[in-house]
Amino acid sequence: MNRSQSEKLWQEALGVLVGGVNSPVRAFRAAGGHPFFVRRGFGPYLEDVDGNRYVDFVLSWGPLAAGHAHPAVLDAVREAIGAGLSYGCPCEAEIRLAQKIRAYFPFAERVRFVSSGTEAVMSAIRLARAATGRNEIIKMDGCYHGHADSLLISAGSGVATLALQDSPGVPADLARLTHTVPYNDADAVSRLLEERGPKIACVIVEPVAGNMGFVLPEPGYLAALRDLTARHGALLIFDEVMTGFRVALGGASTLFGITPDLITLGKVIGGGMPVGAYAGPAALMDQVAPAGPVYQAGTLSGNPVAMAAGLATLETLEKPGVFEQAARRMAELMRGLQERARAAGIAFSAASLGTMGGFFFRGEAPRTMAEAKTSNQSAWRAFFNALLENGVYFAPSPFEACFISTAHGETEQVTVFNAAETAFERAKNFEKTS
Repeated sequence: MNRSQSEKLWQEALGVLVGGVNSPVRAFRAAGGHPFFVRRGFGPYLEDVDGNRYVDFVLSWGPLAAGHAHPAVLDAVREAIGAGLSYGCPCEAEIRLAQKIRAYFPFAERVRFVSSGTEAVMSAIRLARAATGRNEIIKMDGCYHGHADSLLISAGSGVATLALQDSPGVPADLARLTHTVPYNDADAVSRLLEERGPKIACVIVEPVAGNMGFVLPEPGYLAALRDLTARHGALLIFDEVMTGFRVALGGASTLFGITPDLITLGKVIGGGMPVGAYAGPAALMDQVAPAGPVYQAGTLSGNPVAMAAGLATLETLEKPGVFEQAARRMAELMRGLQERARAAGIAFSAASLGTMGGFFFRGEAPRTMAEAKTSNQSAWRAFFNALLENGVYFAPSPFEACFISTAHGETEQVTVFNAAETAFERAKNFEKTS
């Protein structure tokens, strides 16, 4: 592909943006080479400034469940923009989107909108500390919950991609308040709670991990977390920023039948606009200002344009059969990749849940971040770049999930599978390396 205009823009970006980007993984450090610059998105496609078209399985890192520029979402945004970009006052759309969320998460009696997933998680942990009178938290190695200081301890996502286990600038005294244990290891959580239970405010987890790559919870794991936290008086927070309206319309908590104390949401509930939310029972949430003493505020919280985009997206997903068809497409995609890897004789594992999925260049699906790191990253890099050259865009990191939208169809599946056959042959050259 000719990417001359993208290369020119990349050089300009390096002169004015930190590392040339505004979020680290976009820099393609793990993949090698330089990122392409997007001119527009439509349906399941991205088009770059050189006119190259890519089937997109990143979808703005998850929010675009209805695809790029979905007509109903654009119509809702245009109508909202026509009435103004921001009010700093309540608007009806906030109520309607909160009611929609509560319909799928019945335990979430109160919702507070914010402007990002990071902000939602940060606020939920503040609330957990206030509600319990405790300061320490437990998170899982490889689970990414945004870039707030206390959560950049053994994080996944871009931190893992850049091989940064912890970030400079996080005070040691603050880091000591965060304990990490392996994902899928309920026994480790149990031991830590036995040791420090009276000091643990909450356990926070991605119920389905998407920031160490796509890693499923083992049977009974989430239920064990629920039991352990209840027994020790700690709160259980499900970070559903990625999984909400992705693994199921009701998120992982509904899918697995587990009721956490708090959830955090983002991505899909904004339909491509900046948004986040945290929610839970009234008894907890009413401790947040102005109903209670736990302070949290935001100039753009409940932004009318974001609310409109999110509501239109959820209304699109809940039409009969729409979500189910997209989920089937994702399952077919992962099965198809697995079959082609097997035909090429290369170690590969793939899985999906709802419209979210992922793959690793290792024979068995990983259970933990440590196992995810044993995936053959050289083979992944060759595979990623071969796909990109043939118009297929997966995340430029081996530690990110992939997504499908309601706009992806049979044509896009054929494009991927054709490109994958070549890409697996390229990856095969690196099968014995690490």
